[in-house]
Formats: sequence, C-alpha cells, structure tokens
Amino acid sequence: MKRGKKYRESQALFDRATLHEVNDGLGVCLKTAKAKFDESIELHVRLGVDSRHADQQVRGAVILPNGTGKSVRVVVFTKGDGVAAAKEAGAEHVGAEDIVEKIQKEGWMDFDVAIASPDMMGLVGRLGKVLGPRGLMPNPKAGTVTPDVGRAVIEAKAGKIEYRLDKTNIIHCPIGKASFGVEKLSENLNALMDAVLKAKPAASKGQYVKSCVVATTMGPGVKINPSRFIPTSTKA
Repeated sequence: MKRGKKYRESQALFDRATLHEVNDGLGVCLKTAKAKFDESIELHVRLGVDSRHADQQVRGAVILPNGTGKSVRVVVFTKGDGVAAAKEAGAEHVGAEDIVEKIQKEGWMDFDVAIASPDMMGLVGRLGKVLGPRGLMPNPKAGTVTPDVGRAVIEAKAGKIEYRLDKTNIIHCPIGKASFGVEKLSENLNALMDAVLKAKPAASKGQYVKSCVVATTMGPGVKINPSRFIPTSTKA
C-alpha cells in the first residue's frame, strides 16, 4: 500500500521496532499528528485470547477520566419515566417504536451511542443486524442496557467508551485528541488498560497482552511496551 508524503515523514521520525514506555510512546505519537484538524489518538491492543470461544471474550466499558474530546450523540430507547430521565440527562433522541421504525425504513443513524431500558430489548432486538455490525447494539456488559437510562446518558456524555475484541483478537479504542497532550492521554490510556486487564477471562492462558500500539488518525503506529501491562493476578 502506497503511503502519502506526510505519513512517510511521520514514519521517519522514529524507529517502528522500538518498544516505548507509555509517556514516551505518546510523545512520539503526538509528533506524527500533522493533519490540519485535531486528530484522534487511538489505542490498539492485541490480546492472547481466542475470540471464537465464548469463554475468552473480552468486552466492557470504562469512563475515560479526560473524556474522548468528541461530542457524543445519544439515542435512548425507553418509555414511561425513562423518557423524562433520558431527556433531562441530555439525550438527543428518545423514543421507542418511532425510532426503531425510523432506523428500519429511513436508515437513520444520526447517533454515536444507543442506550435502552431492559423492557425495550424485545423491540430493539429487531435492529440487531443494523446496530450490531456498527458496534451500536445496546448491551448489559457495556452498561447500555439499564433501567437507569439517565445515568447511562450522563456517563456516555462524560467519555464512557466500550471496548471489545474484533475477529483478530484486537481491541481498537479512542483515548482522546492530539490536543490533550501526553499527560491526559496517558491517564486515559491507563484507565482503559486497567479495565482490559481486569476483564481478563479465566480461560486465557499465557501472555494476555501481546502488543499495544498508539496512533493518530492519519499517522503510523507507535509501539508501547506490553510488559508494562500485566494482570494483577499474575504479578509477583
């Protein structure tokens, strides 16, 4: 794959084989942020598990201490008291059958997070083939299926993100913007990794964290030393 000039210039700034400590790696990553917009910084973590097995799934949610730097649009599927709670918490869209129909018939997807009260999941389940592939399907493990929809909206707005394995056993998550600087990005990265470590499946054997890479939206990946991240249960 042929890369652009700016990408090649960024690659020349560091040795891609070097394993960096968190702050150093983030510092290098920020030097590669050459776009005219405030680039997102993403963390990519390869785990020593097999996502094909149900007992080796890794999925959850965590509130990043400094948020993601992104304005989050929330849709809530609920009825009754949940409607007022969701709206008061700041949800952009609240409803039930009307929203499901809008998504099904119009292909409407003007939201970043979907939250549902438990009594709505029979209805929301109809959207599985639409929301699932986009990572938007409400899920109890991520805290997006809950009777307290108001709190879920507040957490989503505050920077709560969901992490989950893809088919190649890698977790991809945003940890902020280039404008955050090393300190805030480091706090977010460590919060995310703490959650991933705590979510280690009992069936996982051997090295849990295989590799960690941070990268800007448009830049090359910078390797973080994975030995920095060892589940508490395996530490000496």
